[in-house]
This record gives sequence, structure tokens and C-alpha cells, in this order.
Amino acid sequence: MANLPTLPGNYARAVELIDEAHALDPRPSSPEDPTPFETRYARRMTQWLAVRSPDASPVLQVACRAQHFRRWEDPRSNYPMTKAGYLTWRSKQKSRAAAAVSELLASPSVQPPIPADDVSRIAALIRKENLATNEETQALEDVACLVFLDDQFDQFEKESGIDEEKMVGILRKTWGKMSEEGRRLAIGMELSERAKKLIGKALES
Repeated sequence: MANLPTLPGNYARAVELIDEAHALDPRPSSPEDPTPFETRYARRMTQWLAVRSPDASPVLQVACRAQHFRRWEDPRSNYPMTKAGYLTWRSKQKSRAAAAVSELLASPSVQPPIPADDVSRIAALIRKENLATNEETQALEDVACLVFLDDQFDQFEKESGIDEEKMVGILRKTWGKMSEEGRRLAIGMELSERAKKLIGKALES
């Protein structure tokens, strides 16, 4: 995959701290891969960001690496298994992650300190603010969708207990969140035959 611009030292240190937190995730990536789930996810986010936005700013790189920050501490199972429960969980996750990452970026080991405006921008990106108008927020959303399709979809379908009709609906919503560039990259992925079939159905209507 493509490479991203080298981060200034203080932003690189911020990424190190984020990765140290990811490494605490008790969930393995899969039964075959003991890598902490969030470690693998963060690496995939960075890899796909390099493809989607090879000139990504330090702010976007840090926000991308911090997606789902410490998500395991407040799992989906803590909320009703309804649409309202999901939306409440997702909203709280974004707010919690943005606040926790902002606090982490203020660590005295990050020198020189990251400017307050950049910390605010990173938090806003994690909260997915201004998705319809902000290019960096859209890039972040594209990357999250690409990671889902590339690295999570097949396992998610096996374990979620969701029937085919609902999976097609999820894929349709995923497609609707993406920009034209994100969709172009998704179409070019090497996906499983099952994923291709369901995506085809999602795009029929």
C-alpha cells in the first residue's frame, strides 16, 4: 500500500501513546490472531488512509489512528439491542473517544505540545462532525467503511446473526456514507465472493 507523509515528532509520539492504549484491548483480532483487536483495526485504518488520502495531514493521521479508542470499555452489549440503543451507544462512543484522545494528546511526553486548534480538530474528526462538508471528515468515514469491507465484513456476517436482508441493508447504508473516491476504492477491493454478491444486491436498489 501507499505511504503517508512522515509525522512531526510530537504527532508521532501521540500515535505511539494511542497505540499503547490499543495494546491493552483484551479482545484478540480473531481466534487465529492474538493481536489486540484495536491494534489491528488502527493499523488497517492507517493503511487504508494512505490509499484514500496519501497526503493526509498530521491531524487526520492521528484521528484515523484513534478511531474506536478504548471502545472495549463500553461494549455494544451494554445497550438495548435496538436501533435507538445502537445510536445511543455510537454517539457515546464518539464523545468518549474524542474526550479521551484529547486528554492523551495533552500528555507531558508529547513535546512540543500539539497546538490546541489541532487537538480540537482531531476531536471533531473522531466525533465525525460536519461529514457533509468537511473533506477530512469524509476521508475518515471512507477509511472506516473500507476497513469494514476489507477486514471485518466476512467475520461480522458470520457472528452477528443478522439475516441476508439486513446485511444488504447495512451494506447499502455503508455505501451511502462513502464519497465517490471511497466507492471507487471499494469496487477495486479483492473481496470474498459472498461479500461481492451482497454488495451487488445492495447496489441494485
